[in-house]
Amino acid sequence: MELFIVPFVLIVAFMTVLGIIRANLKICQPNEVLIFSGRKRQLQSGEEVGYRVIKGGRGFRIPIIEKVDRLALNTIPIDLTVTNSYSKGGIPLAVRAIANVKIGSREVELNNAVERLLGKTLDEIQMIAKETLEGNLRGVLASLTPEEVNEDRLKFARELLDEADGDLGLLGLQLDTLKIQSVEDDRGYLDAIGRQSSANIIAAAEIVEAEKREDAKLAEAKADKAIAEAENEVRIVRAKLAAEAEAEEAKISVAALVSEAIAQQELAEQEIALSEKRQRASVIVAAEAERKAKEEIAKGDAARIIEDGLAEVDVIAKKLELWKSAGNDAERLFLIQMLPDILRQVVQTVDNLKIDQLTVVDSGSGTGGGVPAVFNQIAGATPALLESLKASTGVDIAGMLQNASKPTRDDT
Repeated sequence: MELFIVPFVLIVAFMTVLGIIRANLKICQPNEVLIFSGRKRQLQSGEEVGYRVIKGGRGFRIPIIEKVDRLALNTIPIDLTVTNSYSKGGIPLAVRAIANVKIGSREVELNNAVERLLGKTLDEIQMIAKETLEGNLRGVLASLTPEEVNEDRLKFARELLDEADGDLGLLGLQLDTLKIQSVEDDRGYLDAIGRQSSANIIAAAEIVEAEKREDAKLAEAKADKAIAEAENEVRIVRAKLAAEAEAEEAKISVAALVSEAIAQQELAEQEIALSEKRQRASVIVAAEAERKAKEEIAKGDAARIIEDGLAEVDVIAKKLELWKSAGNDAERLFLIQMLPDILRQVVQTVDNLKIDQLTVVDSGSGTGGGVPAVFNQIAGATPALLESLKASTGVDIAGMLQNASKPTRDDT
């Protein structure tokens, strides 16, 4: 039993210590500060206070001795409305503005906030800040004219911030922003100023507009003049360019015609040279071909003549051999061979003799006259022709024929 009691006691003690730590360990959020009250501490200024402030992090509260309070650092929006507040010059104004305040985060402001605002609600703090800012706003309005308040609102807001910063700092508050929303008056002073300013502005604008219109007209006239001059220059340049272009085109055309003429002349010269070459070639080729043909023909004729001569020589040689072998018959053989030529020569003597008409007259005696007599005369003229041939050539053909018809000794 004692073995279980000791661990149980230890567990209970541990849990108790853990609970005490958890209950007294305070975590500070980024938008708040913790005020530990109950123990005295000395500030940097040497002042002794009964609290300590923690911004962020954590702190441990000593049980029974210390108390912990939280002070929020969130922004507090304040709507400011000040009416019937007299400005410099005695003109009552109504001003609406929006401000954002918060508890200051510097040590001095935090100490002032702890002493003045600790334990107050957010509405109470907002009311304190609003009343303070309204008082500062009235004080600033009293030092400015309506024109300055209405025309230079940045200056107005800046002076308000400068005046309110000290008062809010004593309360532990910090003014983040302040914006003037509207500035009005019940007597219509600002409206009159606005109308006067508007009239002045309108008049100045009309003057400026008239001047601008005049300047615009002058500028337009100058522009028209410049445009006309530019157009004239452009036309002149275009005319010059056109003339130069036409001159260049004419030069190019003439150059093209000259080139074409030169090319045609060169082509004609080439054609003439080619024609001459062709003619020369055709003449030379034809002459060469004719020369070669004639050479070949001459060679063929020479060869034929040579062959004919050789053949004739061979024939003559064979005839000689034949005559030699014929002995006494050689004369008859020669006569037989020469007889056709002789007869041909004899016939040629009367070859050119033309007989247009032959008339045969019959005597009518019935003794063989007429046509039979003509043929008998032709047959009887043959011996006379042979005698004439013998007398003219010395060749006795009739005798040779008679001798040839007689048998020789060799035949017997």
